[in-house]
Amino acid sequence: MVKQKDCTIDSGLYSKIEVYLKNKDIKFIEKAYNFAKDAHEGQLRLSGEDFFEHPKQTAIFLADLKLDSSTIAAALLHDVVEDCDCDSEDIERIFGLDVSRLVDGVTKLSRNDVIGDSEFFPNANFLDDKPEDIAQAETLRKMLMAMADDVRVVLIKLADRLHNMRTISYLPPNRRLAMSRETIEIYAPLAHRLGIWEIKWLLEDLSFQQINPQEYKNISKRLNSKRQVRESYVEKIVSQIENELSNQDISSEVYGRPKHIYSIHKKIQKYSEINREVSEIHDLFAVRIIVDEIKDCYAALGVIHTKYHPLPNQFDDYIANPKDNLYQSLHTAVLGENSLPVEVQIRTKDMHEVAEYGVAAHWLYKEGVESDKAFEEKMTWLRQLLDWQRDASGAVDFVESFKTDIFQNQIFVYTPNEDVIELPIGATSLDFAYRIHTDVGHGCVGAKVNGKLVSLNHELNNGDTVQIMTSKTMKGPSHDWINPSFGYVKTASARTKIRHWFNRQERQTNISRGKELFQKLGRLDLDVEEQKVAKLLRYKNTEDLFVSLGDGSLTTEKILNRLTISEKKPTKLNHVETPKTGPASGIQVLGVGDLYTSIARCCNPIMGDSIVGFITRGRGVSVHRQNCSNILSEDESERLVTVTWGETKTLNPVRIQLKCEDRLGLLGDVTSIISNEKINIANINTEEYDDMVFISLTVYTSGIEQLDRLYTKLEAVSGVLGVIRLRSIENKRV
Repeated sequence: MVKQKDCTIDSGLYSKIEVYLKNKDIKFIEKAYNFAKDAHEGQLRLSGEDFFEHPKQTAIFLADLKLDSSTIAAALLHDVVEDCDCDSEDIERIFGLDVSRLVDGVTKLSRNDVIGDSEFFPNANFLDDKPEDIAQAETLRKMLMAMADDVRVVLIKLADRLHNMRTISYLPPNRRLAMSRETIEIYAPLAHRLGIWEIKWLLEDLSFQQINPQEYKNISKRLNSKRQVRESYVEKIVSQIENELSNQDISSEVYGRPKHIYSIHKKIQKYSEINREVSEIHDLFAVRIIVDEIKDCYAALGVIHTKYHPLPNQFDDYIANPKDNLYQSLHTAVLGENSLPVEVQIRTKDMHEVAEYGVAAHWLYKEGVESDKAFEEKMTWLRQLLDWQRDASGAVDFVESFKTDIFQNQIFVYTPNEDVIELPIGATSLDFAYRIHTDVGHGCVGAKVNGKLVSLNHELNNGDTVQIMTSKTMKGPSHDWINPSFGYVKTASARTKIRHWFNRQERQTNISRGKELFQKLGRLDLDVEEQKVAKLLRYKNTEDLFVSLGDGSLTTEKILNRLTISEKKPTKLNHVETPKTGPASGIQVLGVGDLYTSIARCCNPIMGDSIVGFITRGRGVSVHRQNCSNILSEDESERLVTVTWGETKTLNPVRIQLKCEDRLGLLGDVTSIISNEKINIANINTEEYDDMVFISLTVYTSGIEQLDRLYTKLEAVSGVLGVIRLRSIENKRV
């Protein structure tokens, strides 16, 4: 064995690797240690400490997971290509191909790397996808694709991110927030998907502390204020369980399981949404039981359910049905003393190791071909990365697919041949069709779930058996399938495949379809010019704008959202200094100090409209739409002031009119649609002219985007020929 005195590795790292690695492996790590230390010589972190401290701490954490020598060496070297006078060829020549590939997998791409590649730079004109954002997304895609080939890449990256988050206080506030958001949206869910609980909860709590520091402090104080009471209660439950298990000759370790701050925050949010009290959360008090064998798990469960009253619908058997991230345990919730709910987890020692360290716990056991195959079968989602890589049109698209389809909670459904298909919660029959095969999705005309016909936007449940019906003469997908208002697809991968189908159609067809969709914005009575919108969304010309609308990569909903954001910036109008008199009206309009404000009834603007303020005599500021005829004809331009919508959502009355063919049940269908959209109707009246019916309604809407969604739903009602917005809530049929 290599002695510490003969080895120049830091004692903290050495003490961990000498327990499980051979002499030659320790010497190999020592070589990487000294190479990286010399390469980073003179470099400092923002904290003032030597830069090499970062790769060293990354390697130490991976040594805790008992990873192999190549992974530890790559962790020590993971920044030398990016930050030092060293390239991938040097790493391969000195340390071999295996280490070189691992280092390359976690090396960031620079902005220039991305701009220099014509494959994804054109995507920079899509909404807010700046070259810097694409570089970040492309770096993530590169890492994820490398992970699909070798999972050790992401283990290094997770350990790297963990140390960065632990030292994040030295970064400026904007970088702290950006890194924390990326961590909680990408890296923590990735750790969860790989089953590495130890990293998952650390990343979540560290990120949450930066994103919502006040709530973090509130929960911390709440936990600390009752810590003694909680710990005393858990100790008592643990003692009771130990005695009961001992009486049944079940060898075990029993201890209280700490609840982490971010998980408590999510529980509080979830319970608040369903009007339940925090006291009803079943796992604020939690106990874990570790036993020797699987049979002991079920024996211990019997003891627990005999001693305490089990809560209904709170038992899960993840031993018989392991989670897709390899996790196995029995979960139950019981009423302890004083009728306080307690969550209990029961697992073997091997299961516990996997639960804490996920795929990392399996790494040392992957020695034979048979065990490799079993491991890979449980990680089938990794292979989906290769499919998405082929389908995704760019890095941002790929990362969005990954976040949507992999990081959400999953359900498992079956094909008629009993093959298991994994989908995110909320996935539809159509998502299932596209997960089977792209051509099955394109040709899908119907679906059966558990033997019964369902709609294509039917949400699937865990355990459903799904059969897809396809057309012999495949016509391709409907444009409605990617309209979020109809809810046909939940997964980003299905949306990408549908968009690709439209991309393959003739450009002129897409231009025509896009023009038609763009013209529909006119029904909202908005002042939208083709050139203005194309420039705002960074398209080269209006044709490119129409193509994106036609192929589905851009939606009218996104246009409205961007227009709304744009209009929150004050338009340059004549500005006058006005005295601050009178209270605010409660209408959230910015840019006019504390003047009383009111909505002008002549044009009735709503959130998202372009607006202008008019200083009245004695009645504060009247807020008009910029294209209001009264404003356009106003002679006293010095009384116009700059205003803009605030962030608070307000409900405003809007008068709309439907032109319809008369039929039985028409009015009921229309009001049902409005009710389902959770929109209130202030008044309604109908007028008949020949065979036509005009339905005029005043509805209360939160803004243009909600109004557009309502139009889409109403236009789909049988018999409705068109929907328009009336200029004034007093207007009749036009």
